[in-house]
Amino acid sequence: HTVELVKALDGYIRNQLFGELFDPLADENWRLLLLDPLLQHIIRMFAEAILTAEESEQISGFEVAQRWLSEVEKLPMRDSFSIPTRKCIYERQPFPSHNGGLEKAFMEWAQKEAAVHAFCKINESKHGFCRLRYLKDDGLPAMYSPDFLVKTETAVFLVETKAQKDVRTANVQRKSKSAAAWCERVNTLAGEDRMGREWHYVLLGEAQFYEWRDKAAGMVELLKFARVRKTGGASTQARLGF
Repeated sequence: HTVELVKALDGYIRNQLFGELFDPLADENWRLLLLDPLLQHIIRMFAEAILTAEESEQISGFEVAQRWLSEVEKLPMRDSFSIPTRKCIYERQPFPSHNGGLEKAFMEWAQKEAAVHAFCKINESKHGFCRLRYLKDDGLPAMYSPDFLVKTETAVFLVETKAQKDVRTANVQRKSKSAAAWCERVNTLAGEDRMGREWHYVLLGEAQFYEWRDKAAGMVELLKFARVRKTGGASTQARLGF
């Protein structure tokens, strides 16, 4: 799509970048395009447009490559920073040695919750197939892995647990938006290609987590309540001509 991308870039610079018509070849106007703030703005706008175009692309006529946690037979961990689990293929699951209390509490609750059929703490380096793409606030693409996979009777939840102070930060919100869009694409697949379940992304702040847990609410009800709904982003895509 190189030709289409170049055309879109040229059209954006000439017609939209400055809010009026702009000819980069007149009076050496092209020199303005070498200014770093302007370059970063263009990069950010086009990176967002490309990612939005990819997220909104309709899925059809392709081969689904299913991946399994069992492809990773062992996970590195220390006994002092892991707990035994019954609802996972791994006999123990780890939590971070630094500020890992929320993740440990999440696993302990999932272990007790009857409506949770299975769950797994995702290892970012070992479970590479669980990594999702997103766009950082500087406009550059990056990858990240949610904290947990949680399976219930009717759904699979990708769960990201966060300290309350981090929930509203720009990059956390960008990860959330991309992950929600990824789950929406998964849900367009045939049922047999997604375990017969709906997939959802959950961004779970510690305040909400402890409030629901301490009031003896159900974990699955919390996950359903806190799941992220994808918001529209097609306006940027349309403006840039993708």
